[in-house]
Amino acid sequence: MQFSFLRSRWCAVGLSIALCSQGAFSQGQAPPADGGAPATGAGSAGSTGAGSTPAPGFPGSNTNRPNQPTFPTDRQQQQQQQQQQFPEMQRPIFFSGKVMLEDGTPPSEQVTIERVCNGNPRPEAYTDSKGRFHFQLGQNTAMMADASVSGGADVFGSSPGSPRGMSGQQRGISERDLMGCELRASLAGYRSESVNLSGRRSMENPDVGTIILRRLANVEGLTFSASSAAAPKDAKKAFEKGRELERKKKFPEAQKELEKALAIYPKFANAWLELGKVMQAQNNQPEARKAYEEALKADSKLVEPYVQLAFFAAQEKNWKDSAAASQRALKLNPYDFPQAYFYNAVANLNLKDLDAAEKSAREGIKSDGGKRMPKMRHVLGIVLAQKNDVSGAMEQMKGYLSMIPENSPDVELVKGQILQLEKFAQAAPPKPTAADQ
Repeated sequence: MQFSFLRSRWCAVGLSIALCSQGAFSQGQAPPADGGAPATGAGSAGSTGAGSTPAPGFPGSNTNRPNQPTFPTDRQQQQQQQQQQFPEMQRPIFFSGKVMLEDGTPPSEQVTIERVCNGNPRPEAYTDSKGRFHFQLGQNTAMMADASVSGGADVFGSSPGSPRGMSGQQRGISERDLMGCELRASLAGYRSESVNLSGRRSMENPDVGTIILRRLANVEGLTFSASSAAAPKDAKKAFEKGRELERKKKFPEAQKELEKALAIYPKFANAWLELGKVMQAQNNQPEARKAYEEALKADSKLVEPYVQLAFFAAQEKNWKDSAAASQRALKLNPYDFPQAYFYNAVANLNLKDLDAAEKSAREGIKSDGGKRMPKMRHVLGIVLAQKNDVSGAMEQMKGYLSMIPENSPDVELVKGQILQLEKFAQAAPPKPTAADQ
């Protein structure tokens, strides 16, 4: 039994950009807030809310089952009672240290210090100009996660690299919370040594020593331009001030400082990049696009502007440009920008180059098991369904469901797609055996 008719039916896939000619980016529709699903009106493709029209070819999601009460086991009750009687004391936990390159020099740009627990990274601090860092764990609410820190949420909740404030902790981080955690430095084009945090105590010496960054092979792209390194002192000062204001989400003030830096030194590629992010955060996409293009004029090996432009092209359903920009980013740096694999896979899917779409999706998943970009598995499932690989499609979609929260807006849609695939598989005739031939 052939399933080629799937190709005309797998349009509404719950992505924040269109995967077919009638996709989610309709006129006037804005991307949702962090961690959310694309905002869709009643009857739009991919919408599963009240009054919406089910995706063509898939069962609706009207499975409104009442929430079932959960009852703790005896052991859970005992643990809860122990925690109430002997609550764990919350003491501040501090860390300090420095980051160095293999040659013993500090990085030429700020490095993000991340706490990684069970494979999930969370930014905690930045290094200073000499590579030093000092912070209290879980208290830096001004930190911004990039698009790769999705936590299972829809990657298109905001544009890649756009400023996003990290929400503060509801409670302090205890010593027990550090089990299975490590500290590392994060800089595109480099791999970091890690510091094991399991067993760390709040009263211990906070100094974790020196974390070494090692340059990855075959990384041609840059995150800090050589032209930026040549900027005058006053331009660099305005740039750093602008970036600090950007982290605090004071975007108009950050814009003024970055424009000041560019007035002093127009070839400041990284200032153009940050200005693009600030304009994007203020919903000024035309000026953001211009800033990214100026960044590439100043230095064509700067990676992030290509990723941003790939996102803009995808919004506009300009799949050819999105594929080209994301491919350029991956050529410059195939390790640190999983969103580029995502855009490339989606663009090639819409260009009907299924082999290229599958390759990008698989390579993106392979880079870290899909943890930073769970949505990649959903895209791969769509690609495999269109290639009539029903079992492979179901495997990827079930994998995607296992990586996202149960209340994610995608859940019911993907469950419906899996159900449809299961029906196709059951209707398929058995494969001929050697005895039948």
